[in-house]
Amino acid sequence: MTIPRGTAQSPKYQRLAADLRRRIAEGEFTTAAALPVESELERQYGVARNTVRLAVDVLVNEGRLVRLQGKGTYLREHPVLDHRAYGPAPRLEPQGPAALDCLATPSEVYRGEADDSGRELTVDFEMMIVRARVDIAERLGLRPGEAIVVRRQLRLLDREPYSIEESHYRAGLAAGTPLMEPDQIDGGDEAVLAALGRTEVGAVDHLVARMPGPEEAQWFQGGPGVPLVVQTRVTYDRRGPVRVIETRYSADRSRLVYGVGDLAARTTLPAPAAPVDPARADAQ
Repeated sequence: MTIPRGTAQSPKYQRLAADLRRRIAEGEFTTAAALPVESELERQYGVARNTVRLAVDVLVNEGRLVRLQGKGTYLREHPVLDHRAYGPAPRLEPQGPAALDCLATPSEVYRGEADDSGRELTVDFEMMIVRARVDIAERLGLRPGEAIVVRRQLRLLDREPYSIEESHYRAGLAAGTPLMEPDQIDGGDEAVLAALGRTEVGAVDHLVARMPGPEEAQWFQGGPGVPLVVQTRVTYDRRGPVRVIETRYSADRSRLVYGVGDLAARTTLPAPAAPVDPARADAQ
C-alpha cells in the first residue's frame, strides 16, 4: 500500500491516519477483530514504526480506535442512537394537545427511543440556582448575572454517558413550584409549566459543534478529539420565551433527527446491528 500524497505540508503520519480512516469508513475493519499490528502496518505502507504509532495515536485521540492491553487495537464504536429532536409525533390522546409533537413530552421521547433500541436509560437529576450566562439571559430577556433556576438531567444509556441537559428558568417562574426540587416530576417539567399557564407551543433550535471542556470530557469519557454537539432550544408560549434548554451530546454516539412536514409516507428502515464489544466477546 502507499500513503496518499496529500499536501506537501502534511506529515507522513497524518496522511497514514487519513488512509486508515478511509479503510475504516469502507468497512475493511470490524469491531470483532483487532486491527493489523504495528509491524504489519509498517510492512503494508513501507514506513517506520514510529510513523505507524503516531498515526494510530491520532485515531485513538479521535475516539475511532481503542488500545486494549495485551489484546490489540480495535475500532471503538459506540452504538449511535437517533434522537428525534423535533418533528411530528404519534398522537397518544386524541383530545390532548400535549400529544401533537415532542415539545410536550421530551422525557418520554428519550425513554421510547431507548426502549426501541433495547437499551436501558437512567437519569440523574440536579437543581441549581446560578447567575445567568450572557447568552442565556439574552434569550430569556433577563440582565446578565440575574439569578436563574437550572434543572440538569444527566442521561446514561446502558450506564454509558449519553447527554447532559440543562433547562434554564427565570427564578420568578420557578419559585414555589416543583421546578425547585432536584427530582423528576410526574408528567415532566411541561406539566408544571402547563399548570402555570405557560404551555410551550413553539421552539427555536441552535446547533453548534465544539470541543468539550475538562469536566465535560471527564463525564462523557470520549477521546480527546471527539467534539460535542450542542443543541440550544428556546421555547415559547403565546407570551414570550419560557425556558432555554441546552443539551450536549457526544458526537460519536448521538444523531439528532428533525422531521418537517407530513411524514406519513416515510419508510422506516431496520435498526443497524449493534457492534460487538471485543472486550466483552473475549470474556464470554
